[in-house]
Amino acid sequence: MSSSRKQVTEDKDMRKEYDFTHAVRGKYAKRFPRDVVMVTLAPDVAEAFPDAESVNQALRVLIKAAKKAAPAA
Repeated sequence: MSSSRKQVTEDKDMRKEYDFTHAVRGKYAKRFPRDVVMVTLAPDVAEAFPDAESVNQALRVLIKAAKKAAPAA
C-alpha cells in the first residue's frame, strides 16, 4: 500500500461484501459543470418529479410567486 492511501478501519454498518479497495474518489465528478448543485429529494417528492427539468420548472414558479408575494422594499 502506498503512503498516500489511508488504512480504512472496519465499519460495523458496512457489509462484508462491499469492497472499496480499488475505488476512486470523485471518478465521475468532472461530468458535472461547476455550477450544478446535487441534492437528494425525499422519496415522495422525487415521485412527483420525473426529471431535473420538472424540478427546475417547479422551483422557478415558486421563485416567481415568492417575489410577487414579497413586500416591496
